Amino acid sequence: MGDFDFLVGAWQVVNRRLVRRHVGSDEWDEFPGVSVARTFFGGAGSFDEITFPTKGFSGATVRIFDAANGTWSIYWMNSRRGVLELPPVVGRFTDGVGTFYADDVDEGRPIRCRFVWSRITPTSCRWEQAFSTDGGDSWETNWTMDFTRASTG
Repeated sequence: MGDFDFLVGAWQVVNRRLVRRHVGSDEWDEFPGVSVARTFFGGAGSFDEITFPTKGFSGATVRIFDAANGTWSIYWMNSRRGVLELPPVVGRFTDGVGTFYADDVDEGRPIRCRFVWSRITPTSCRWEQAFSTDGGDSWETNWTMDFTRASTG
């Protein structure tokens, strides 16, 4: 069983994305999403596609487990850019919370990126993304996704 097995299936997603990053904004854009996820490699891999019907694009995530290091690498891509975004965020689950980091660039400035998977139940979970411009001393959460399992009936 893999750490991302909880995500398998179809989900309704409430997205909240910060309108402007790195300026202390508290203005959020809220929009729906629909996500479908599956695992592969016996749970050592995970894939999902999410559509944003009101935004006119979709995205996909590939996650792969490195058994030697005990870490996951998470890669993102979206239909607007059509490329696999690098670098991946890398991390692990501890006590039911997955935390993943990468050094990256956002709007021309170096950042530390953090993904957190939390509040995991059979019918719900939460993902959030935060950026730090000071090496991880402080964080600005700029995107959250609250997942609710889609009904099968």
